[in-house]
Order: sequence, then structure tokens, then C-alpha cells
Amino acid sequence: MQLDPAIAAKLKRDPNGLVAAIIQQYDSKEVLMLGWMNDEALRRTLTEGRVTFWSRSRQEFWRKGDTSGHFQYVKQVEIDCDGDALLVQVDQVGAACHTGTRTCFEAGGSLDAVVAESPAA
Repeated sequence: MQLDPAIAAKLKRDPNGLVAAIIQQYDSKEVLMLGWMNDEALRRTLTEGRVTFWSRSRQEFWRKGDTSGHFQYVKQVEIDCDGDALLVQVDQVGAACHTGTRTCFEAGGSLDAVVAESPAA
């Protein structure tokens, strides 16, 4: 099977054929992680109900939870207006990050940034 050609035509891939996939908890809207998908990983995600990524370091597919037991069950998949990012809403079971934390953004820490206020209407 191949990725639906209509979906494939919407994607803008990087030079390695990958598109960024932002993973979000479907009910709380908590951002859990960022992964990478090629056409086959996206096809598997859309047709199997579990999130599949392309591992850039191992050069192979990996389905979240197969080794860790921390599964991501697909609830909805959206493509952004430019076609260069996906938003995958999931029901996360267990930790999303390989470090064992709920999200991949816990371990990295916050960066100092100027906090701005939006102009008054």
C-alpha cells in the first residue's frame, strides 16, 4: 500500500523526505513530543491507529510503544497550511519521552526569553 496520493501531494518534505509531526494529547492539548515521518510512516499512522515514526538516527521505522510500552493511540491527524508539519492528536499511555517523562519538553528546561504583551486593542 502507498500513502493516498492526494495526501502525499499536500506534503512538503525536507531533503530527507521527512515531515515534522507534533504529537499532542487529544483531550488536554498538552504538547508531548516531536517526531519525524516519511510517507510510509504517515500511511501506517493513518491506517493502523498507532503512531509510527521514521528514526533519523537508526534509519528505521519505530512504532511508539512497541518496546517501551508507552503507546500513542491516534485520535486525529491534521496537516498545517504549508504542508510541512503534521499535528497528531493522540491518547498517550505512559511517558511520551524516551527519558521517561510525560513530555519531551520537561527534561530540556525553559529558555530565558523576553516576555511580551500584545498591544491593547
